[in-house]
Amino acid sequence: MNQSSSKPKVLIQLDADPQPSAFDQIVALDATVDHVLAYGGVTIDQIETIVHGAIFTRGGADLAHTAIFVGGSDVSAGQSILERVVGTFFGPMRVSVMLDANGANTTAAAAVLCAAGQWELSSSSALVLAGTGPVGQRVVRLLARQGTKVKLGSRSAQRAATTAKQINNLVRSETVEPCATSDDNALDAALDGVQVVIAAGKTGTQLLPKALRLAHPSLRVCIDLNAVPPAGIEGVEPIDKAVERDNMIAFGAIGVGGRKMKIHKAALRSLFERNDRVLDAESIYDLAQNLDGS
Repeated sequence: MNQSSSKPKVLIQLDADPQPSAFDQIVALDATVDHVLAYGGVTIDQIETIVHGAIFTRGGADLAHTAIFVGGSDVSAGQSILERVVGTFFGPMRVSVMLDANGANTTAAAAVLCAAGQWELSSSSALVLAGTGPVGQRVVRLLARQGTKVKLGSRSAQRAATTAKQINNLVRSETVEPCATSDDNALDAALDGVQVVIAAGKTGTQLLPKALRLAHPSLRVCIDLNAVPPAGIEGVEPIDKAVERDNMIAFGAIGVGGRKMKIHKAALRSLFERNDRVLDAESIYDLAQNLDGS
């Protein structure tokens, strides 16, 4: 259903956190949303009432002027909220909705697009460090969709195996391989033959020492999504943006961040183009491919 009236654009922001994110509200306003109605401490049993308020106050083409954004710091809680929101819609009574809890979807999309701009992913092998985390899982999903052979790294071999199986089932492929990265020997083996490495671990956690990185000349692209010292990939600076370091192209968290913000704002704007969009990692990535890569 296309937008066709001049009613104000209202974004309903749902956060499981007690205090709704000021960051997400400001980004929404910068993306030309007229009003943000932000709810904190949202629980599953509150969703139906909120959604009914969104879909019953406007009708027809005017539904495209209301949208829902699911944020917060807990990605699992955000995923549950998204599913409940979508499950509450019926027939034409729906509005567009986007999930970006903890920035996981837009960050993953930006990281994979940065890698794709430097290396052909469909014929490559990639290692995702902290691949069982919320951002890491989405990076793995997006890489697998590009035909990349992905090594999903985790300090826990069991968590890596479980997550790899789930993602392979989701993307209907067998291209995701679990690997333990609990010590230098395991990490060294995981890096063998890899062209792209993306570190998606917690802030302040080093996942790849420089000595191990330099020991693998096959590496061509290194992307570190941690902005807090120490670097997730030693020797990559947060501000790096397609910077050559040690014969590798490096991106740091701030270097990826500009693209992430552009994707975030474009995705928000797209919610008001129609009333039936559901933006999760894959659909956000698809949208982002059409944006300027700067």
